[in-house]
Amino acid sequence: MATDPPAASAEESPDRRQAVYDFLDRHGIRYTHYEHPAAPTIEIARRYWRDDGSKHCKNLFFRNHKGDRHYLVSFDCERSLPIRALEQRLGQGKLTFASEQRMERLLGLRPGSVSPFGLINDTDRGVHLFLDRTLERCDAYSFHPNDNRATVVIRREEFMRYLAAVGCSYELLDLY
Repeated sequence: MATDPPAASAEESPDRRQAVYDFLDRHGIRYTHYEHPAAPTIEIARRYWRDDGSKHCKNLFFRNHKGDRHYLVSFDCERSLPIRALEQRLGQGKLTFASEQRMERLLGLRPGSVSPFGLINDTDRGVHLFLDRTLERCDAYSFHPNDNRATVVIRREEFMRYLAAVGCSYELLDLY
């Protein structure tokens, strides 16, 4: 018996995902999407993934020790990435997870919904995106559209067009 996804809370609003769809549509960026029950972790999200050939990505939001620089890190969800190893790879000093308040203020996101699509809300362009270089070998990616009750599937070329349209700073890096 199928169950309906939970009703949207103030934290997970259909407006958040619609803002992503609107941005992509406005810029002529092709994508597909599907809805599912809330999936705030990779373990839960696996239950709802479709066999669409996309690489599901894990996204982590960090700040530096001083709290004046912020980083979004996206990588293959099948990999683990210890923070200390990440610090060495990024060369940005000591990192800690950014608070929920910072996440909301800078990316317009709540924990469990972090994705590069939050960069549409970073109007000051203060968040730097690090993408694991292994993602270059993938044809398509899957991310939450700022709401963990949906998934956007976007081809690599279209995702790169998205990054150009949003105007964020980013770099590809060997994270492993």
